[in-house]
Amino acid sequence: MIVILIGYMASGKSSLGRLFAKKIDYNFIDLDEFIEIKEKMPVKNIFETKGEIYFRKMESIYLDEIINKDNNIILSLGGGTPCYGNNMATILNANHVKSVYLKASIASLIERLKNEKNKRPLISHLKNNEDLAEFIAKHLFERSVFYDQTQYKISTDNKTKNEIVEELYSILI
Repeated sequence: MIVILIGYMASGKSSLGRLFAKKIDYNFIDLDEFIEIKEKMPVKNIFETKGEIYFRKMESIYLDEIINKDNNIILSLGGGTPCYGNNMATILNANHVKSVYLKASIASLIERLKNEKNKRPLISHLKNNEDLAEFIAKHLFERSVFYDQTQYKISTDNKTKNEIVEELYSILI
């Protein structure tokens, strides 16, 4: 089985994915890190030098590559991955894949992202928390049609990482 974690940036996909993979003795792959290794440059540099269209093409290619690998993988996607190309259809049509939307509220996402703006190129230009809230709300509205197609949904608000990992375990294993 491959478990794919989907959600907005800072929803916990990577940190929870690592914990869950350790708990069930699966390999963990962060798609952005996988792309950086394959492309031999940070995602930020790919966007700057080759553009978003190139990045999204490579993202789809590498998603297919991982899905067609062996099982026993926890895969954390970038927040936009399900929304481009045929990525969501690829995920939903793979028999050995289970998809989970880690759903965080706008307030939770603002709290997690407000001090990380410099590390996240997508939001680094935003000047204050109001701009951040508007940006997140707009993105979540646009992306929810994709996120909501997942097989499972877990609200991450007001839960510890261990509580969420236990919830993942109870619905998937």
